[in-house]
Amino acid sequence: MKKILVPCDFSEQAVNAFRFAIDVAEQSNGEVHMINVVEIPVVHDSVLMPVMTYEEVLFKELRDKAEKQFKKLKDKYSANKKVVSHVIFGPVYNMLLDYIDENSIDLVIMGTKGASGVREILIGSNAEKIVRKSPVPVIAIKKYIKSATIKNIVFPNSLDTEKQENLVTRVKALQHFFKAVVHIVWINTPSNFTRDTITFKRLNAFAKRFMIKDFTLNVFNDPYEEAGVVNFAKDINADMIAMGTHGRRGIAHFMSGSVAEDVVNHVECPIWTFSLKK
Repeated sequence: MKKILVPCDFSEQAVNAFRFAIDVAEQSNGEVHMINVVEIPVVHDSVLMPVMTYEEVLFKELRDKAEKQFKKLKDKYSANKKVVSHVIFGPVYNMLLDYIDENSIDLVIMGTKGASGVREILIGSNAEKIVRKSPVPVIAIKKYIKSATIKNIVFPNSLDTEKQENLVTRVKALQHFFKAVVHIVWINTPSNFTRDTITFKRLNAFAKRFMIKDFTLNVFNDPYEEAGVVNFAKDINADMIAMGTHGRRGIAHFMSGSVAEDVVNHVECPIWTFSLKK
């Protein structure tokens, strides 16, 4: 986690994400990249010079305003930590993905309101695209917590050993970084029911296959998958939830629809995601 990207619109949630990123950077001796992306209107050929001049003035005002806000955040929270800040003009989704690629970003930390799920993360529907398509892990932050307090990570899983090598490797690195216990859980629902004896054999085989250490194996029964993740996380007082995304819709690998959005809505802890396609 040497380079951490924080998309920043200066909302309360974005500030919480920045503070968490500073903590992570301190632990990893890394640097934080704060990026304020301003979406600009399409300029047509018919646009005249006076309009272009006006836009130049507007862009300068927006940049100056953002730089002042950046400075306030740096002065208040970053102390002597290395923080890079940029104002970028363009399509939010594309600009962020380009920045991740061009600057070898290792991790994205984004603020989330949580009220309406991932679609309300910081920059609207663009954020859901980032979660799905980001080539690096993304952490959604609702409220600020100290990164050092993350000691219990919930890992909901499909137990599909053939497609999760990269995901599990990342989760193990996450666990090692925070020195946490990983709680591997299978959510048992009426529509996807499996006897506990069978599931625990699969859980043990999964943990052995990937040589996971400092873990617990769990079966949690609930009528719905998203509720099961939420309720299990609350039951063990989880500090973080780690989930894989298939890169097409939602976050959860073994779930469908808006399950992950519902999880984001109903838990206060950070949610770490990683695309299984990467």
